Amino acid sequence: MTHKTIQDALEWRYATKKFDASKKISDADWTTLRNSLTLAPSSYGVQPWKFLVIENPEVRNQLKPVSWNQTQVTDASHYVVFLYKEKMDADFVQKFINRVAEVRSAPLDALDGYKNMLIENLVKAPEEKIRVWSQRQAYIAMGFLLQTAALLKIDATPMEGFDPAAYDKILGLEGSGWKTVATVALGYRHQEDALQNQKKVRFEEADLIQYIK
Repeated sequence: MTHKTIQDALEWRYATKKFDASKKISDADWTTLRNSLTLAPSSYGVQPWKFLVIENPEVRNQLKPVSWNQTQVTDASHYVVFLYKEKMDADFVQKFINRVAEVRSAPLDALDGYKNMLIENLVKAPEEKIRVWSQRQAYIAMGFLLQTAALLKIDATPMEGFDPAAYDKILGLEGSGWKTVATVALGYRHQEDALQNQKKVRFEEADLIQYIK
C-alpha cells in the first residue's frame, strides 16, 4: 500500500448521509472490518467495549425514531452500536488476565503483578473516571473501523445523534453494565447523496499540527 493510496482514501471518505439500501458489504470485506474492531488498541489492552451489529430490520426500525429519524440507521448495509463498560470489576479483570495467559501460554501467577495493577488503577478508581475512560477507548476502536472502511472504499458514518438511554432500553442493556456511546453506519453512498460532491473542510495543517523541537 502506497502513501498515495492512504491519502486518496482519506480524501475520499466523508460522513455519508444517504446510503443505497440495495447494496451490501461482502462477507470478505465485513471480515476485514470486523477484524479492525477486534484488533483495535486499548489502554492496558483490556478492551472495555462491545460492538453490537444490528442485523434485525425490526430492531433497526425501532432505533430509527430515537436516532432523529436518520435514514442511515435502516438503509446502511451494516449498523454497529458501540458499547462501553460502565464500571470495571475484579471479574472482568480476571477474565482478561485468563485470556492473556491463554494466548501467551503464560502461567497465571506470573501475571499477578499485572492483575494487581489493573485492579488498583481501574477497579478501585472513581466510577465516573472509569466511565469517561471506557467511552474514550470505544472511540479508538471507532477510528480503526472508519479508517479500514475508507481503505476498502466502503462508506461509513460515525453517529452520536441518538438517545443513548433509549438505545439501551431497546437493545436490552439496562442492568447489564454496558451502555451505548456511539454508532457507525456502513455501506455504500446513494448517488443522490449531495454531500459526496462537497469539498472536505479542514483547518490549515499549520493550525492543527505543531512541532516541539
